Amino acid sequence: MARPFDVSKFRKSITKSVPGLSSGFRDPDTWISTGNYTLNKLISGDFNKGVPLGKVTVFAGESGAGKSFICSGNLIREAQKQGIFCVLIDSENALDEAWLKALDVDTSEDALMKLNVAMIDEVAKVISEFMKDYKANYADKEEEDRPKVLFVIDSLGMMLTPTDIDQFQKGDMKGDLGRKPKALTALVRNCVNMFGDFNVGLVATNHTYASQDMFDPDDKISGGQGFIYASSIVVAMRKLKLKEDEDGNKVTDVRGIRAACKVMKTRFAKPFESVQIKIPYETGMNPYSGFVDLCEKLELLKKTGNRLEYTSPVTGEVNTQFRKAWESNTDGCLDLIMTEWGQKDLPEVNIQEPEVLETLEEEPINENE
Repeated sequence: MARPFDVSKFRKSITKSVPGLSSGFRDPDTWISTGNYTLNKLISGDFNKGVPLGKVTVFAGESGAGKSFICSGNLIREAQKQGIFCVLIDSENALDEAWLKALDVDTSEDALMKLNVAMIDEVAKVISEFMKDYKANYADKEEEDRPKVLFVIDSLGMMLTPTDIDQFQKGDMKGDLGRKPKALTALVRNCVNMFGDFNVGLVATNHTYASQDMFDPDDKISGGQGFIYASSIVVAMRKLKLKEDEDGNKVTDVRGIRAACKVMKTRFAKPFESVQIKIPYETGMNPYSGFVDLCEKLELLKKTGNRLEYTSPVTGEVNTQFRKAWESNTDGCLDLIMTEWGQKDLPEVNIQEPEVLETLEEEPINENE
């Protein structure tokens, strides 16, 4: 009879011969909410999770689609609630302290470090030097003793290469279209390898541009496909008009935006799901926004006349209310649905249904209005 393979001896030998090599599974144990329960569910499979540490997440969309609102605002605020230190890299030089404070972000030096860096090479150096110090101080400590850190880059699309700077100084405005995608891919790929074994994560925003392919009309993400392969979550966002007041009544003027979010990639749930999230200018995002629409598509809420009906799979009780009452989470009705269905697999959703596509193809906001 053959001798059994000595796994422990092999593991000890291979980890000793390859410095920095780790073995075993590394499932995320720290999640940061996006500030919206529906979006959390679609990207992570759980209403109360969202974006994981130890991974790379990208939110891409056109200008004004709500990327910075979610990433630089909601995610940093929710991360700080868990004691996670945040490093905000502002390559657009567009994030003001007053705006962040309005979103309840703690801008003190103990909770947030804001860096105004525009060069891809400099961003890579900042992250690399940080991880060197992090590993030197905490690599030998137990996981619970290691501080948790979230990097937010806003945005990848605005970062420059040395060639961009040189050409600008010479008056040559061709740009560096060849090196930039490779540099972005290298940046994200290295972050994936550096963050995987530690309580460190990266969330980045990026820009999209209109597709010129009539057979593939979806907006394209700038910077090539390389960094998308390395990311664990990719969410594409579009900007639509919000012409409703606080009570949901139709109005003629624009009161905010509807961020149409489509999960292009996720390793934690079923991809290609979509949701529209309302972001009024006056009140900001409602964490339950889009949840009623999702429940209708999943037939958890069914129309009965001019009301919506929910039948509890646990108790069998029937709850029937007007749509506005559901959207307002009256008596915690939406919390009940999340409690009873949160740990269950969602039914199949056909996102190619005409009514869903019709809402996504509404006229975009005209910036000149």
